[in-house]
Amino acid sequence: MYASTDSHWVVVKRILRFLKGTTSYGFHITRGSSFALHGFTDTDCTSSIDDRKSIGGYLFFFCQTTIS
Repeated sequence: MYASTDSHWVVVKRILRFLKGTTSYGFHITRGSSFALHGFTDTDCTSSIDDRKSIGGYLFFFCQTTIS
């Protein structure tokens, strides 16, 4: 980062705090696993008749392991 600002460092600190809190998480990667990232999303824009709020979700796979 050649021209980093204070806002850049705030984001870097946030990422490091997140990573510190996920040290017990991991991937189960087996021999022959393809290093592919697949993502799926779905939304429903009119499911709630009362308030018309939309609902959405996502699911990602990396090396046949679910991440979210």
